[in-house]
Amino acid sequence: MKKIAVMFSGGGTDFQAVIDGQNRGAFDGRIVVSISSNDQAYGIERAKAAGIPCYVCKRSDYGGDCAARDRAVLDVLKKYDVELIVLAGYLGILSDFVLDAYPRAVINIHPSLLPKFGGDGMYGINVHRAVIAAGEKKSGATVHYVVHDIDAGEIIMQRALDVLEDDTPETLQQRILNEIEHPLLVEAIDKVIRGS
Repeated sequence: MKKIAVMFSGGGTDFQAVIDGQNRGAFDGRIVVSISSNDQAYGIERAKAAGIPCYVCKRSDYGGDCAARDRAVLDVLKKYDVELIVLAGYLGILSDFVLDAYPRAVINIHPSLLPKFGGDGMYGINVHRAVIAAGEKKSGATVHYVVHDIDAGEIIMQRALDVLEDDTPETLQQRILNEIEHPLLVEAIDKVIRGS
């Protein structure tokens, strides 16, 4: 059974989907720890409710130094013997030394059909604004391995839906989150653990 860490920065709905997937046996793994980059994130409450240890590692606590924050993150991951790291709405960019310590063991969910609408600044509602502004007919979500370049890692799974004529960035975001992101992330975790 794989020991999993989930990292998040906000409401933690993707985190909740992973908790729910674990509870119904959707993958052969257990969330042993969670890490938030934001001490106000509602995901912290989700961790408490599920009995999962949660650590807050925010950059401002380390003088704005990403490397110092990530050394603390790495300490937590090592303490819990983590084998798979799931970025579930985590807005930080992990330092190279964290990725080097976990080759092909860090995955992320991104709310677009990569390689479209990825890269620096493409997160959250920004992605959906860009999709609508570009007149795209389809959008969706992608789970990929995290590498040194943002959103450039090998795609594990992705799924699409139609962009509706009356979609706003907010309605598109909600539909992708509920219809695609949550189940896709759980399926991708299972696929990675199975090594398929």
